[in-house]
This record gives sequence, C-alpha cells and structure tokens, in this order.
Amino acid sequence: MGPELSRENLVNAVLALALLAAPLIAVALDEPFYVTLASRVAILALAGVGLNLALGTGGMVSFGHAAFFGLGGYVAGVAALHGFEGSHFIAWPLEIGGSEHMLVIWAVALVVTAVVALGIGAVSLRTSGVYFIMITLAFAQMIYYFAISLPTYGGEDGLSIYLRSGLPGIEAEDPLTFFLVCYALLLGVIYLLHRLVDSRFGAALQCARMNPERLATLGIAPFPVKLTAFTLSAMITGLAGALFAELNGFVSPAMLSWQLSGEIIIFVILGGVGRLFGPLAGAALFILLESFIGGLTDRWQLVLGLVLLSVVLFARGGVIGLLAGKARHD
Repeated sequence: MGPELSRENLVNAVLALALLAAPLIAVALDEPFYVTLASRVAILALAGVGLNLALGTGGMVSFGHAAFFGLGGYVAGVAALHGFEGSHFIAWPLEIGGSEHMLVIWAVALVVTAVVALGIGAVSLRTSGVYFIMITLAFAQMIYYFAISLPTYGGEDGLSIYLRSGLPGIEAEDPLTFFLVCYALLLGVIYLLHRLVDSRFGAALQCARMNPERLATLGIAPFPVKLTAFTLSAMITGLAGALFAELNGFVSPAMLSWQLSGEIIIFVILGGVGRLFGPLAGAALFILLESFIGGLTDRWQLVLGLVLLSVVLFARGGVIGLLAGKARHD
C-alpha cells in the first residue's frame, strides 16, 4: 500500500468517523436538528455512491438518476399509504397491500428500480456521450410527469407519510436510531462496492469504460457489463430514495426532477469522481453550504458554484483527492 493510498484511507476513515460523531454530539447538546441533518447527509451520500458506480467506475454520465431516487421514495410513500389505510395497491387477481416494514419496502424499492433501470439502460446504453446523457434525462422526465398525473398519490402536491416504517427490534422513530440505520447502510454499500470494483467484474467495467474494443477482443461483451453496473447503480440510488422519503415523511415529484439528478452529480464531482468516499464528502459539503450559507443568504448557490468551479479547475480529484494529496489521471 503506497503512501498516497494510505492518506486516502485515512481521509476516508476521518470522514466516516466525523459523520458518526456529529449526531452523537448533537444529541448530547440537545440539538435534534443536526441529527436529521446528518441523516440527510448519509442518505444523499448513498444516492451519490450509487451514481458513482455508473459515473466514476463505468464512465456512464447519467442525468436521470433522480428517476430511481424518486421511484424508491414513491415505493415508500405508496406502501405507507396503503399500510396506514389498510387498503390494497392491487386488489385483483392478487391482493397486494401496503407495508409498514422497512425491509419489505427496501426489497420492493430495489426490485422496482432494477426493473426500470434494466429497461432504461437497455435503450440508453446503445448510445454514448451526450446522447446517453439526454436519453437518461428524457426517461427521467417521463417518469416525473407520470408521477404528476397520479392524483391518487397526490399528483403534483405529493404524498405524506404519516408513520415511519419499522424494523424488527429497532425503534426507527427515534432520530438517532434512524440515522444509525442510514449510516450502517451507507458503510455497508460502500464496502460492497469496494469489493465489487476490486473484483473481475470491476476490472471488466473499468475496461469497458476505457477501451471497450479491447474488452470485446477478450471475449467479454461490454454491453451486459455496463447494463449490470447501471442497474446496480440505480438500485442503490432507489434505496436512498426510500430512506429519504422516510426521513422527510413526504414524497413528491420533486424527488424525480432533473435538478435533483444534477445535485447528485455535484455530490460525486465535489467529493471526487471514482473515489470510494467521494459522494460522502460531496454530499456533506453541499448540505453544509445549503444549511449554513443558505441561512445567511438566498444566493448560497452562488457560493456552491464558486466551490464547484474551483474543484473542477484546481482539484480534479475532488475534496478527497485534495485532502489525500493526489488526483486521478484515468
């Protein structure tokens, strides 16, 4: 392990510990707002981790990941609505009702986003460059307008979640406990992606990004490799969306908007494209700017723009690369 990699691992560990320590200190100081803020950082970082698999490792610049984030949120919202009312989502031929169990909601969110991502990816990945970006954006906008056209689930006004779903043996209504659930999922997904990227599949995905023709000559078709990565990326982002809806107690078409897709890309760029903990650093910086600079002025996005511009021009490795003292060259 080289010194540069050791420094990056140290930076990653400090980030993870800082995120864990922040809500614990907030509870000790009786500041529940900061516990919720830490949960938001963890959830949005998870969404960024999902996109980072597609963008950072696979080179797929998706401008439609908000579609998967919003779908995960709507799974949580619709399940909570029918669970609260005791009604059925589908009454015939199978009686499918709602649920107030997080494990069930997470599983359904993963399945729904996987199915949608397979369809979107199967079409989008036949293109590249700006065409891929625009097609993913177009699909996301289609899903956005579909959500608006559903008055049963709030339409443009959105859908309230009156009760947070539960986990067996865990008091998820408690803000700190919910943060710990989100935190554990974030670290678990980061670990799994670390193993995935270091596997043969990860090597094939990186080769598909850098030299797909060479990968094909080795007998591995780039398309299914990239489609698998795109689908896994969407599933992770969909899981984050389900958690975000639970956190806010509300889901709306805004979770499907192209602006949110842009924000998730910003998390990845700020933290460092392809960096394991880059989305966490990016999401934390974004939310800190939004919360504290936004409390002083409505023009906090001007500050964000200057920070983003500085990162792009002077810190190509993002915040992680800057702190670790190195930049990616691939």
